[in-house]
Amino acid sequence: MALFPFCKTPTDFLHGRKTGGNVRSPHPYFQAMELGIGRQKTDMENSNAASLQTPAQTPWGVPLVWGDNRNSVRRRTEFAQQEVRIGLLTLVVGTYAQHVRRFISSAEIYFIPSQMVTYYILIDNPRTLDPPIKLGPGRQLKVLPVAEFPGWDKLAYRRMPLLADAIKNQIGREVEYIFCADIDQEFMAPVEEEILGDLVATLHPELYGKPRKALPYENDENSSAYVKENEGDYYYTSELYGGLVHNVYRMALGCSFLILKDQANGITASGREESYLNRYLITHRPTCVLSPEYSWWDSGLAIDVPEKRLVSLGRQCEAFDAKKREKHRC
Repeated sequence: MALFPFCKTPTDFLHGRKTGGNVRSPHPYFQAMELGIGRQKTDMENSNAASLQTPAQTPWGVPLVWGDNRNSVRRRTEFAQQEVRIGLLTLVVGTYAQHVRRFISSAEIYFIPSQMVTYYILIDNPRTLDPPIKLGPGRQLKVLPVAEFPGWDKLAYRRMPLLADAIKNQIGREVEYIFCADIDQEFMAPVEEEILGDLVATLHPELYGKPRKALPYENDENSSAYVKENEGDYYYTSELYGGLVHNVYRMALGCSFLILKDQANGITASGREESYLNRYLITHRPTCVLSPEYSWWDSGLAIDVPEKRLVSLGRQCEAFDAKKREKHRC
């Protein structure tokens, strides 16, 4: 398959119980603002408890995906008679290797089980994958070795260039769709063909439904990730994004360019990779937006959702006590 095929779609860190009010969000914006003082945080939590709005479309007319709505059922039916090659890529370095088996095992159950899926594991120590993980029919795992990264800050700026290189050198010839997900997550419910689109992004569960002024876009005018006050509509998480390989390749290149430009000028965006992802997705709007069902963690700020399909254990660990941290290998 050529790297940039012309494709069409048919017609881009647990469960349930809410944590206490003293949970800190891992997002740099909320940390910097200290959750905006207790009263404001309580107001946000109360608003999360209100009736959830589940629109089927974005303001620009593309699907806003809730897994059990009519549109999702229709899209799954449309793809049922097709064979689609899909990649699921994740970056594994250092101690994050402890999450691989849980991530893959849950994906085997819930991630588009009716289609051919290749897991691409970008990893600094392939030996941590021994013994091999047992996969079902039509599923395969490919290891792409990467250099070790000293520290999360540097890693956060390297994922987009690594994704672009992997697509250019291998993935672009092997699959039609590629999704990038953080390894410290677990699939908890079906994530199926309803997520397939040209460019797919996922709504941040702590920021869905918030007014534009509450969205933590980059506000440094000198940064390549800067977002003007009259720009933006949704804030997207970096936990899951994807789409057709050529579109994801362009996005990875675009974000990489913005990151390198800021690094050359000694600038650090407040939300790291997520800031650049949101800047890109404002200019290049997604053709498919996934609801917070597809990226969720239990915090005092996360909106409640009908189904928790992909849960970030890494971000969830922020809310665990010591006993639960040990149980879930935080």
